[in-house]
Amino acid sequence: MNCAFCNKKVKIGGKIGRQDTCPHCSNDLHCCKQCHHHDIGAYNECKEVMAERVVDKERSNFCDFFVQNGSKTIKRGSLRRNKKNEAIDALEALFKKK
Repeated sequence: MNCAFCNKKVKIGGKIGRQDTCPHCSNDLHCCKQCHHHDIGAYNECKEVMAERVVDKERSNFCDFFVQNGSKTIKRGSLRRNKKNEAIDALEALFKKK
């Protein structure tokens, strides 16, 4: 991943901890600006609607929905498609003719 503050490559071995910092600029890595869900155009600047509001987007936080930018585990839009498919499946099961 690249640091959102200094834009230098940061190698992370595993999950980012709340107190992890960038080795180049010493800014927090587990913060909103480093997260995949951060979007200044979204409500509370977060695309994850279930996340609690975080006031300081540049400081580490305890958000359970944090996904590091550039993560290979979530591709852009895949989370939304999964939720859409789950909703469609639930509706089909609800209105299924017996």
